[in-house]
Amino acid sequence: MMNTDMFTKYTEQAEKLFMGPTRSYAKLAMDYTQKVMDAQIEAARTYTDLGMQQARAALDIKDPTALQQYAEKQQEAAKNLGERVKADGEKVVALNQDFANEARKLVESSAQSASETAKETVSAAQKATKGN
Repeated sequence: MMNTDMFTKYTEQAEKLFMGPTRSYAKLAMDYTQKVMDAQIEAARTYTDLGMQQARAALDIKDPTALQQYAEKQQEAAKNLGERVKADGEKVVALNQDFANEARKLVESSAQSASETAKETVSAAQKATKGN
């Protein structure tokens, strides 16, 4: 019976100290990776679409007036692209900050849990020693 109790206690401590936090961190990392990949795919799709629109617009140039209109639209397209690149960069920075904050919270929680488990173990050992 004592061996079963010790094994159960050991299993609970291993879950609390190692397995639980490891799973939590792995989930956090996978969620972060998915969000970054989604942002990159969305950005690549947008940049590709913009590039294709500009290429099609260039193919439609038939005369000097169309060339002038194309040039004017290029300036607007470049401005829009610059704003989009800036927004995409800010999005990735925000994802990085969220990940860092969540990872910090996870580490703090794990450290607190480890401290509590250590106190419980010491207390149990002291009670066992007094009982003998």
